[in-house]
Amino acid sequence: MQLILDCAGHDMEVCVDSITSAVAAERGGATRLELCANLLEGGTTPSLGLALTVKTKVSIPVFALIRPRGGDFLYTDEEFQVMKMDVIAMCEGGIDGIVIGILKKDGSVDSERCAELAALAKDRVPTIKVTFHRAFDMTNDYQKALEDIVSLGFERILTSGMDSSALEGTLVIKKCIELANDRVIIIPGGGINERNIERILEQTSAKEFHCSARKMEESAMDHRNNQVSMGAPLCSQEYGQKVADEHKLQRILMTAARCWKIVI
Repeated sequence: MQLILDCAGHDMEVCVDSITSAVAAERGGATRLELCANLLEGGTTPSLGLALTVKTKVSIPVFALIRPRGGDFLYTDEEFQVMKMDVIAMCEGGIDGIVIGILKKDGSVDSERCAELAALAKDRVPTIKVTFHRAFDMTNDYQKALEDIVSLGFERILTSGMDSSALEGTLVIKKCIELANDRVIIIPGGGINERNIERILEQTSAKEFHCSARKMEESAMDHRNNQVSMGAPLCSQEYGQKVADEHKLQRILMTAARCWKIVI
């Protein structure tokens, strides 16, 4: 059974990195997807092939993360050029939104570069939406960063409240929502699950949230060589992959709906 949240102004955004996860997320009630790769590094830009295919498999909006590598959010000129090319490619591929974030050395928002990426996208797709991702949590002054992002015209800010998870950052998230005053949507994200979603929503009054709710799915391979690994030691196991769990997502959404006093 697919849950459908049909209430303007309330959204469950799900972070996915595969076709399997995208389809499961929609069945779990997601109203929007953030598509990325390399979730072990916090997410990087997905391939164009993945983005194009996901768009044919789901009916909800798909936002593409634009992040050329893991690590910090200070980029070289060459990395910024990659980001611009990725924005162009995603726009031409019919993506519904982009998720970006660039900082200066001092931890402030790089407004000039962020504005350039946003303009590049909106010139090609005027209706495209732009989210500032959790680079926000690495800024030197979140209140000033919020004002900078508002001035850029971004629609959303994804944040864990300057802390390791949204649950720990509820006080800052709530403050951000108050400061935003409907000028930009603040999305709590980071470690959200069925055990803490109620507390996060009640303590912040957020109308949207971001989660992944994954499970380990066993590989279908019969032949296995457990002596060889294709990735670094901290990568996920070779014969399994983490995918979105539609049942976990449904439970999270049902709890959120109760908090929002919405019937689904």
